[in-house]
Amino acid sequence: MTAPSWLFCSVQLAFLFSARTENCKVSSLKKSSIAGQPFPLQCQAAIGYRSEIITYSVSWYKNSNETSLLSGKNSRIYQHQDWIWFLPLTLEDTGIYHCIISYQVVGSGILGEDPDRKIPTRNSLKCTRVNINLTVFKSSENWCDNHKEDLQKLLIYIPLSLGKFKMITCPLPKFPANITFNSVEWHKDCKQIQSNKEFHLKMQNLIIASVSAQNAGLYRCNATFSFMGKHYSISRNILGFLEKSEEPESIVGKRPEILYPQNNSIEVKLGSPLLVDCNIYDTEDSTSDKCWKVNGTLVNQYYNSNRIHEGIETKSSQGKKYCLYTVNLSFTEVRSEDYDHPFVCHLSGIAAAYIILRPPAPDLQGYMIGGLFGMVFMVVAFSFIYKIFKIDIVLWYRSIFQTIVSKEDGKLYDAFVLYPKPNKESQNHALNMLVMQILPDILEKQCGYKLFIFGRDDFPGEAVVSVADENIKLSRRLIIIIVPESSSYSFFEHASEQQIAVYNALIQDGIKVILIELEKIQDYTGLPESIKFIKQKHGAVQWTGNFTKESQSAKTKFWKKVRYHMPPKKQPPSSKSSFIMPSLPSSPERG
Repeated sequence: MTAPSWLFCSVQLAFLFSARTENCKVSSLKKSSIAGQPFPLQCQAAIGYRSEIITYSVSWYKNSNETSLLSGKNSRIYQHQDWIWFLPLTLEDTGIYHCIISYQVVGSGILGEDPDRKIPTRNSLKCTRVNINLTVFKSSENWCDNHKEDLQKLLIYIPLSLGKFKMITCPLPKFPANITFNSVEWHKDCKQIQSNKEFHLKMQNLIIASVSAQNAGLYRCNATFSFMGKHYSISRNILGFLEKSEEPESIVGKRPEILYPQNNSIEVKLGSPLLVDCNIYDTEDSTSDKCWKVNGTLVNQYYNSNRIHEGIETKSSQGKKYCLYTVNLSFTEVRSEDYDHPFVCHLSGIAAAYIILRPPAPDLQGYMIGGLFGMVFMVVAFSFIYKIFKIDIVLWYRSIFQTIVSKEDGKLYDAFVLYPKPNKESQNHALNMLVMQILPDILEKQCGYKLFIFGRDDFPGEAVVSVADENIKLSRRLIIIIVPESSSYSFFEHASEQQIAVYNALIQDGIKVILIELEKIQDYTGLPESIKFIKQKHGAVQWTGNFTKESQSAKTKFWKKVRYHMPPKKQPPSSKSSFIMPSLPSSPERG
């Protein structure tokens, strides 16, 4: 490494810090392009080379000297020496970019007879800062329908002379690398141009052998190229106008005038930077004041800050006598007080036009999609919760709306209870305890139901068939209790009673069956077909408690299931017994 290079590297960090404190030569540039297209941005600083040896480094920042603009070969923003490439541009790239070039200039002399050996005679460390206002415009899906908007933004004017030869070159940007454009297509007034007697296509050029009045109009060139395995497309719009008219009257109208803004509004995010151009078409020797005002006061005087300020007026030639003047209005940060406030571009004594900033419209599609997903999630969640806590929810609902869910149906009993007579003495004791003591204590005393229990509520000497037939018709539910040994003997002591009960339960309207297993029954093959059908249609509630009367409660899991299948109560129980409010959820308990 040479002495100058070593010296430069050793002090580079310190110098960059001082450069970022505005101790640099400052210049400003203005650039604009269309979103969705690649765009190269160069830090065009004047650095003298001559006979000096120059070493330099470039740092890029956006909107603030404190935030470095990170880039890389695999990122959308790629830095190459004093260039940055946007591959491609987005609307968010609008802003003020700062590039700081720190360089070392070393004078040289010839050492001996070797012209390649130089000795430093002096050295100096210098800095140049370039501020670049970049405006990115939204691209139009159909450029044919957007002529005026193109004119306000990036339309290029080309004069045409009747009867003369004219070659129009596609004004493609210069890239700092060996970029080869694969193809260039030309369109005029939205129709593709092919080589013929009127036009000739040659590389990036469109050649008109002899200009006619029909050749005036809007041209567009599209070029494609490849870079690092990706394909990109660039387009440019050109307005060809007859030179004898000296101006494209068919599009821009009378002169002078403000082309943009046009008393319109633009959407901009809160806190984002913004650059707005006032484009004015006027004579080349115009002395009219062109400026931005707020409430009748110049912007720079009204705000007296760097957050909102007016840029320097620039102009570009548009024919022999006319120029396109541009005065920009720069926002380093858009605040809420800037919304719905007219910023007026003035062409003194001739015209004025304003622009109003508004917050972006809400993304209704996003809200609709989010709302739809939210509704689907809620439906799934409620379905899942209801499936788990269905019994508790139904019991709670009945307790709150018990006068609503019930209706007069002419029934006398809430349930008719049928049960077998087991062979085993232990099962007989357990079954009698359940039917005669526990079942009435829970359903009648605690819950207020009225039961008809065969063997308790019938009178001695009554015909079994008549009792069963009459009282089942007066009941809202039929409770059938079975034990595992039911298949080894006649299911009921009186077969005719069984037939009547099952007939009424399955055939007549309004009667539902509650099947209770005293113990878990694995195999139903030995049971009557009617019981199999009830099991398949309604399922069964399995008793899992003990047969101690004092330990029973309507809040347990078993009794909740039985109460769920029972009809809702219209009236609460008497004052001697308390109605049981369900709990959500309850832990599994026995009995």
